[in-house]
Amino acid sequence: MPLCGEELQMKNMIRLSLILNILVLIPVCAGLLTHAVWATDVYGAATAARGILLSIYGAILLVSTALLFSLDPLQVAPLLLVQVIYKLTTPFSVGSFTNPVVISNLVIAAVHIVTLSLIVRQARHKP
Repeated sequence: MPLCGEELQMKNMIRLSLILNILVLIPVCAGLLTHAVWATDVYGAATAARGILLSIYGAILLVSTALLFSLDPLQVAPLLLVQVIYKLTTPFSVGSFTNPVVISNLVIAAVHIVTLSLIVRQARHKP
């Protein structure tokens, strides 16, 4: 059965959000794993906290990759919601709106908010 216009738009935004996660997190996780100079400059020295962050980023990367094969809105929405919450709170936890991670988090959160709004709109119109 072909997708209607709104459902197709939602699926495309889900795909965009998940691909954005993957494209951002592959180099970030690689940089953290290899202790790249830029990763130390942006995330600080290798500490337990940075290792925990790597675990979280790795989990988001793996889940985003898996969800890319199903695009199930009910499975994607919780991942994106958690990301939006943590991304919108990072300027306050970091204490800066000019940190490069904070800036990228806010941009990605904006994309995920659009995706979530389409998921919610589609869910409200389902019989």
